[in-house]
Amino acid sequence: MLSSQAYDIAIVGGGMVGLATAIGLAQADLNVVVIDAGHTEAVSGEPRLRVSAINKASQRLLENLGAWAYLDTSRATPYQKMAVWDKDGFGKIAFDANSISETSLGAIIENDAISFALAKRASEFDNITHIQNQRIERIAFGEREAWLTLANGVDSEIESVSAALVIAADGANSWVREQCKIPLTFWDYGHHAIVATIRTEMPHLATARQVFLQDGPLAFLPLYEDNLCSIVWSVPPERATELLAMDKVQFERNLTAAFDGRLGICQLESERQAFPLRMRYARHFARHRLVLAGDAAHTIHPLAGQGVNLGFLDAASIIEVISELQQAGKDIGDYAQLRALERWRKADAMEMIAAMEGFKRLFEGSNPVKKVIRDLGLNLVDNVAGLKTVFIQQAMGNKSALPKLCR
Repeated sequence: MLSSQAYDIAIVGGGMVGLATAIGLAQADLNVVVIDAGHTEAVSGEPRLRVSAINKASQRLLENLGAWAYLDTSRATPYQKMAVWDKDGFGKIAFDANSISETSLGAIIENDAISFALAKRASEFDNITHIQNQRIERIAFGEREAWLTLANGVDSEIESVSAALVIAADGANSWVREQCKIPLTFWDYGHHAIVATIRTEMPHLATARQVFLQDGPLAFLPLYEDNLCSIVWSVPPERATELLAMDKVQFERNLTAAFDGRLGICQLESERQAFPLRMRYARHFARHRLVLAGDAAHTIHPLAGQGVNLGFLDAASIIEVISELQQAGKDIGDYAQLRALERWRKADAMEMIAAMEGFKRLFEGSNPVKKVIRDLGLNLVDNVAGLKTVFIQQAMGNKSALPKLCR
């Protein structure tokens, strides 16, 4: 007979942010269900196209959750250096972990590898139920609890769940957010991001590189083989169509030229994929019995690779606040108790959105005044030790008011 199960927390979305949040809440002795539309599996073979630059704050979170130990280290690439330059100008900046006595600035890791490590860790908890390949059909909110009905409950032992709090971590096109009619502030960045795996003639030397072109940034992120990189190339939609339509040789020539041949000849090692870039910012990050997390709450331009790190900050903040509410014997789903959390997450998200928009506007186009300003700015930061250290610490995710699990 099909059943309904009661939990403290129901998390919709079993990606990186959802699973990280589940583990932290389980560590605080809360009973959690994760409802996952997909499934996680071990990563092997060719590199996956979607990778993330995990900063030090996110790494500390994963370590404190016990998930970092499950990462396949043979597929993770710590990077010691960063190099950024303006293709048609004189501006450049370089960061080196050694300058601040660190072994690395962060690590490039496939998203699927992070999700698998989190799922492995989550499986160790008796108070986490991870339901995979299941979607939500209906959601309803009451005064004391929320109810979620599984779309394909007939294929599962569980047909519905109830919880004191629902956490929507179901991505940029969040079903939960839409069902709750939470409006979005959004704009189109006017760019598509092309992602692919590239084999380079010269080794990447554990250095993350980004060049600002006239029509958008191009990043080369070092992967686990010395001559493999993941690229994120942000271009206008019509240029993306051109690049995707090119044959392999044409694309490789265009890519090598755009990157100034910094790593020699570039060879395509995978398919090319493109996706539109949009900023999204939910008007409400919390409501009665509901909290939004990760891309369900906000999406930003990938030019600094901070999207998933912002999502992990959401996870750590939610864990911290909900755990404290639980320990104090307060109602973890009461909106009056969630307002401080909402303000905290909105402030961090808006700060990052504003920074990314500022960078994008400063570095796009060929306006000669802007070019001089940005090139002088890059060189100033590169040559002033104290200022450069501040930027390095920001890139590593080290800032004031970090959630406890990220410190």
